[in-house]
Amino acid sequence: MKDEVTSREERIENLKGMGCSRKRVEDARFTQGKGNYVDDIKLDGMLFGDFVRSPYAHAKIVNIDTSAALEVPGVLAVLTAKDLEPLGLHWMPTLAGDKQMVLADGKVLFQGQEVAFVVAVDRYAAADGIEAVEVEYEELEVLVDPFKAMQSDVVLRPDTVAEDGSPADGAHGPRKHHNHIFTWEAGDKGPTFETIDNAEVVAEETMYYHRTHPCPLETCGCVASMDKVNGKLTLWGTFQAPHAIRTVVSLISGIEEHNIRVISPDIGGGFGNKVGAYPGYVCSVVASIVTGKPVKWIEDRMDNLMTTAFARDYHMTGRISATKEGKITGLHCHVTADHGGFDACADPTKFPAGFMNICTGSYDIPTAFLEVDGVYTNKAPGGVSYRCSFRVTEAVYFIERMIEVLAIELNMDAAELRRINFIKKEQFPYKAALGWEYDSGDYHTAWDKALKAVDYDGLRAEQAQRVEDFKAGKTRSLMGIGLSFFTEIVGAGPVKNCDILGLGMFDSCEIRIHPTGSAIARLGTISQGQGHATTFAQILASEIGLPADSITIEEGDTDTAPYGLGTYGSRSTPVAGAATAMAGRKIRAKAQMIAAYLLEVHDDDVEFDVDRFVVKGAPEKFKTMKEIAFAAYNQAIPGIEPGLEAVSYYDPPNMTYPFGAYVCVMDIDVDTGVPEIRRFYALDDCGTRINPMIIEGQIHGGLTEALAVALGQEIAYDDMGNVKTGTLMDFFLPTAWEVPNYETDYTVTPSPHHPIGAKGVGESPHVGGVPCFSNAIQDAFRPFGNRHTNMPHDHWRIWKTANELGLHD
Repeated sequence: MKDEVTSREERIENLKGMGCSRKRVEDARFTQGKGNYVDDIKLDGMLFGDFVRSPYAHAKIVNIDTSAALEVPGVLAVLTAKDLEPLGLHWMPTLAGDKQMVLADGKVLFQGQEVAFVVAVDRYAAADGIEAVEVEYEELEVLVDPFKAMQSDVVLRPDTVAEDGSPADGAHGPRKHHNHIFTWEAGDKGPTFETIDNAEVVAEETMYYHRTHPCPLETCGCVASMDKVNGKLTLWGTFQAPHAIRTVVSLISGIEEHNIRVISPDIGGGFGNKVGAYPGYVCSVVASIVTGKPVKWIEDRMDNLMTTAFARDYHMTGRISATKEGKITGLHCHVTADHGGFDACADPTKFPAGFMNICTGSYDIPTAFLEVDGVYTNKAPGGVSYRCSFRVTEAVYFIERMIEVLAIELNMDAAELRRINFIKKEQFPYKAALGWEYDSGDYHTAWDKALKAVDYDGLRAEQAQRVEDFKAGKTRSLMGIGLSFFTEIVGAGPVKNCDILGLGMFDSCEIRIHPTGSAIARLGTISQGQGHATTFAQILASEIGLPADSITIEEGDTDTAPYGLGTYGSRSTPVAGAATAMAGRKIRAKAQMIAAYLLEVHDDDVEFDVDRFVVKGAPEKFKTMKEIAFAAYNQAIPGIEPGLEAVSYYDPPNMTYPFGAYVCVMDIDVDTGVPEIRRFYALDDCGTRINPMIIEGQIHGGLTEALAVALGQEIAYDDMGNVKTGTLMDFFLPTAWEVPNYETDYTVTPSPHHPIGAKGVGESPHVGGVPCFSNAIQDAFRPFGNRHTNMPHDHWRIWKTANELGLHD
């Protein structure tokens, strides 16, 4: 047999398991235009729905007249809040424990808010119907500044006021003000304040992480089809968590969950934008029930930017204390979080500000205190984890800027300040001051490798010379060296810590081995470009000894996949990847018993070797996994059921904590404000590396998104609540012209509690990249007195900083 003469190295190569740069199997259909997205779905008799949206940020709805719209040829129905109210569907729960209007009920709270839903035979008739709906508004005072909202007498949400006029309690406890949502605290306030007040050195800074948007290539949308004969609802959509959407739809509609099928086909990017439930989903379901026909809703780009879930919008004030030698002793962070008109953040229920309590970063800080105030304003709601795990990007940006500010206060090199404060390798598992237990890390090794790779000392010498040349009038260009070292918290999560609306954030994998030795694995996650069909097959290949090319991965269909909490926050590999490995090990355990029976030895006398079980001490006696698979279906084995299947629901014991060291070298033209990225070095440690090529692609993509956020990607409002960046003419998307060449590197520090030691990497480059780009720009101006300037650092703001520092004189 060929198997008997094939070398072990050849068998490993044939598997294409973990560690192999296997090409993405998904790409064949995408590159040929054979993807199947929501807008590709066409059903017999399908109707189209679209929204009448408010032009005002805050206004009372005096009247809605739909009569003219119903006369438009092709328009079949127009839904308003009054139509939904008898069904109890005019408001819906949010993932954050709040509630939000499905259609405007009495007033609108942000520009673009959904006021009415027009259902028509095609998109064009729906567009005409929207124009024919007449809405009479009475403008109200607009509050787009969260600090002013906390001082204003204007009540944005009547449900936040108790009968006696005092602020009513919210989902997370008492309110300070009628426009206040929650106060969330972590750490020890008294000891932290005492430490900072008595410290030798204290640095303080206030910073704003601006509102931005994930802006996926494919906007949000769905197709709802209610089969009234069988009582079955099928919902196709751009859902990052199909099972959670099914549960939410059941809770809202009253349809029993087993009669709802949710399908996520191919998704053109998610980045957090497609986690939550939007009014378009609810209205499409209602419209399908009312009309008895399938109803499709697809938003346009302006709708997506203006009204679907934003990211960030955190006002952060920090105080950090240290000894004169630079050893950090304490950290205080206060956040004012702008949540818009409804608290619809996609955060675990127990964490109203997400994982902001990892704001101590990679540093051994003995005492810390965090407090976050959520506030309602006249902006769109949402608050998603734009390519990060629940506000970790804000936390990392905060601590990495505070380190830079402290370095200025101490007149110390920022790289050395980081080094002397890193958590040491021998301290892991490390219990941080704000509660998290970091699983593993080797920060000093990663940092030393990064600084050596870029010749850090040489860069600092070049920068000093550039400053001298600038002062002497020899150049109009400055040089900045951006540093960032981040620790992310991903893999949500342990049920003891994390849930969404009471659903524990475990995940799942079900494997079925066919008689001929091929396999299908179904998971509770859903890929939006991460390469799940490739990497999950590689995990299984290594675990069960069947080639990755013989394994099909299926996700996104709640009728076939086991219940899982979906893909976001870099949880696929840490949670679903672990479930996949554990299910594979159940398969392997049963296969071992079958192999032992076939080889006529005891179970303990055989051992697994790449793609087969061999008799210990007699490797020439073996049974391959293909042979074992066939035997499982055609040979009665005493005490063992036929077949070779397994399912695993994995509840991780802890999060995982990937980390990285980034360095950006940037030249800045002082007179134009144009930055040029000369070099970007990114070292990531994501534990065990499953597919190095996919890791590199994820890092390139995440860094490009980080570049966009740091240099100009902003959802901006004027004082009247008008969105100023609602099109791609105004919302910055970097092209090949702006994107530099990235140098990627790595260290490997496996997670001790994960079955394969993997930690996740998809979010890391965005988390570490944003402060690195920002630090590079601000470092260029440090020799001239700059301490901190807020993002985004577009050309105008960079020029303005130079002007304020007197560099244009």
